[in-house]
Amino acid sequence: MNQFINREKERAFLEREYHKDSASFVVIYGRRRIGKTALIREFIKGKKALFLLATEESESENRAEFRKLTAEYIENPLLKDADIRDWETLFRTIAAYQPELRKVIVIDEFQYIAKSYAPFISVMQKIWDTILSGANVMLILCGSLVNMMYAQTLSYDSPLYGRRTGQIKMQQIAFRYYHEFYSGLSEKQLIENYAVTGGVPKYIESFEPYSDIYEAIENCVMSRESYLYEEPNFLLEKEVQDIGSYFSIIKTIASGREKPNEIASALEVKSTSLPKYLNVLIDLDILEREVPVTESKPEKSKMGLYRIKDNYIRFWFKFIYPYRSYIEMDNTDFVMKKIKQGFIPNHAAFVYEDICRREYMTDLVAKGAWDFVPTRIGRWWDRNDTEIDIVAVDEAGDHIIFGECKYTTEPMDIEVYYKLLEKSRKVNWQNTSRKEYFVLFSFHGYTDKLRELAEEQDNLLLYE
Repeated sequence: MNQFINREKERAFLEREYHKDSASFVVIYGRRRIGKTALIREFIKGKKALFLLATEESESENRAEFRKLTAEYIENPLLKDADIRDWETLFRTIAAYQPELRKVIVIDEFQYIAKSYAPFISVMQKIWDTILSGANVMLILCGSLVNMMYAQTLSYDSPLYGRRTGQIKMQQIAFRYYHEFYSGLSEKQLIENYAVTGGVPKYIESFEPYSDIYEAIENCVMSRESYLYEEPNFLLEKEVQDIGSYFSIIKTIASGREKPNEIASALEVKSTSLPKYLNVLIDLDILEREVPVTESKPEKSKMGLYRIKDNYIRFWFKFIYPYRSYIEMDNTDFVMKKIKQGFIPNHAAFVYEDICRREYMTDLVAKGAWDFVPTRIGRWWDRNDTEIDIVAVDEAGDHIIFGECKYTTEPMDIEVYYKLLEKSRKVNWQNTSRKEYFVLFSFHGYTDKLRELAEEQDNLLLYE
């Protein structure tokens, strides 16, 4: 599998940093299995690079390993067993080695050293300020514990704040690139794969041998020997302390209770106790807070909902976590039956909505489907549980687009448009001056009646 699909931007940035005339200091961070180390290893091919994969051992053990790597790097075997008890000497030795040569120094899983030895961050600040910033080097610090990496390298309180020359937060692969991973799969198969793997390269790789989504789930997720079976535990256990509280919150949201008061009521806790947990999950890219797209002050809106942003986490908490006792007792047939009953209507259909909203809509805008550019694209809902899948607004020109998405086995019929038209009248935005447009997304096409209507109405678009 090509792990570097949709990573051209990151690779190009690293190359620019490498070819600078001055020292470079890049921080790379992101969740586990997102492809950080693979990106770095690809980047350093053919370059004079020292790569330390830090461990959870003591600072002295990591320093000893770094000393051995330094000895190999500068081709000085005597250094391998030398009694060097500080990092500065090692970095000074590297910087002095062939000063005309551009050198790359990588510390992967950097957070482990700083976790076991808190002064290490200040040590690295001194090393950068007094040794590396004036040398012909590129320093890369990489880590997968998102909160810890941010606190150690990027936050205002960190001794390293302001030193970096760039940073990369590795993101999940967008759906639009999935056909490059899975050659020969249909659009339906790609959507259903994305609904589980969610753009994480390692997950995508695990699903690659399977053309049937349920076979992939059974072998890669429900198997107790598979890393994906325990993946949410591993993702959270090193990021948070009270993992049980976080699991309870995610499980509650996965069940459909997305309002803060609904979450608090289900957990029998006060609403005021939730923000600290919710904010951490947002920082970890597991949750996102959404407000109706027409809200003028989103950060102050009381209409906010909390949704699971990560497709795999959403799938796991909806279909695996509630049935773990059955899986542990090898009653997987029962669980697979539940998955087959609910996967399309309760999971894949919502992922399809996300794809339409985040990707197909931007494609339409880029191709000039409308003679204006929306400033915001999102969802809309009101307090009476009226929901519209897509609403896009152009504040400069008072244009508004309403959209509906259907991932069903039948062509979309004309009543979907009329229901959307009815719901659009409840949206309170520039009511007296707005110009309305409608767009429909249907995975299984449209009936002849709906196509005829779209031909007659200039403001109705059917996405093909």
